[in-house]
Amino acid sequence: MKIIIKSAKIIDSKSPFHNQTVDLLIADGLIEKIGVSLPNDDAEIVRFDDLHVSQGWFDSSVSFGEPGYEDRETIANGLNVAAKSGFTAIGLQPNSLPVIDNQSQVSFVKNKANGFAAEIFPIGALTKGSEGKDMAELFDMKNAGAIAFGDYNKSIDNANILKIALQYVQDFDGLVIAYSQDPNIKGNGVANEGIVSTRLGLKGIPNLAEELQISRNLFLLEYTGGKLHIPTISTAKSVELIREAKAKGLNVTCSASVHHLVLTDEKLDGFDTRFKVTPPLRTEVDRQALLNGIADHTIDIITSDHNPIDIEFKKMEFDTAKNGTIGLESAFGALLTVLPVETIIAKLTYGRTLFGLENNTIEEGAKANLTLFTTEGKSTFTKEDILSKSKNSAFLGTELKGSPYGIFNQNQLIIK
Repeated sequence: MKIIIKSAKIIDSKSPFHNQTVDLLIADGLIEKIGVSLPNDDAEIVRFDDLHVSQGWFDSSVSFGEPGYEDRETIANGLNVAAKSGFTAIGLQPNSLPVIDNQSQVSFVKNKANGFAAEIFPIGALTKGSEGKDMAELFDMKNAGAIAFGDYNKSIDNANILKIALQYVQDFDGLVIAYSQDPNIKGNGVANEGIVSTRLGLKGIPNLAEELQISRNLFLLEYTGGKLHIPTISTAKSVELIREAKAKGLNVTCSASVHHLVLTDEKLDGFDTRFKVTPPLRTEVDRQALLNGIADHTIDIITSDHNPIDIEFKKMEFDTAKNGTIGLESAFGALLTVLPVETIIAKLTYGRTLFGLENNTIEEGAKANLTLFTTEGKSTFTKEDILSKSKNSAFLGTELKGSPYGIFNQNQLIIK
């Protein structure tokens, strides 16, 4: 396959062509030449208004459903959604049925992803069945292609299991993911504990539930060494705790979700379960602290935390509805309303480095792993914009800015 991407502004701080508008000639999956007004050379022409090109985006936390919950999302459709949303790769969470907690399950999802432009990198469960009791087969899963180990949206109550895991994975440079929310302090809470939850009569989840667990996990990391990733932090104090840990030299990274960077608990006024997520949407003070954490690199990456939920588990009373929102389709457009484009691209691409994946810069001779997008234009996100099988988006009715055009990866061009 040979294509020429015409008049594209390169957004890649490590590329010699950063912030330049150039043509890219791609042949057999490699960037053959970069320059101004390249001859067509019998290649397919790719041209869009206000075209920007960056390294391919990576989303570190995506749930699909297959195997077991195909009614929520299949791997095939999910990868198509990811590609048309600008993501060339995703980290697949293990919350399927059965849970991805062994070598055969890792191999299954990788094989199902063969032939697609967007790639899957499975995250193996840290404990068997994600039940928090016995450590899963981490080394075998690593050999099968798992990039990290964590129980999706479940804290490890038993501190000794997390301690042993952090020690064990050091033998093969593994990465442990520790979702942090103390279940005892959370209790039956369903929303951020504060003015909004009190006004609405909803049981609150205090910031302390997250912060206390993060503190414990950082103490364990300091004791054991190793690498720890704390996903989807949501409070100002959490940002401060991780900032202090990094200053001490601990090997800790963290992420924030798009919805926590853009939305607050004020959205709960209508008891709309699309806004029921975990951790819960917090206050404007917390949201601003997260944005500051992005700016000073305390927060390493941004994730959509894409989590499709069956409609029957969302169309219920707020207290009993399941947590989760889809987010791939709306991620870039929502982020562009609160962050500059270069920051967004940095936080959507650094995950490849963080999780130990190949991360090519945009230069001649490099593999073409590219996202195509525009920063111009505004639109209201509607159900017609949702490509996922599930429609539980917290961004329905929200004005977004810019849009992904698609991707080029695995020698395939996918355009929305």
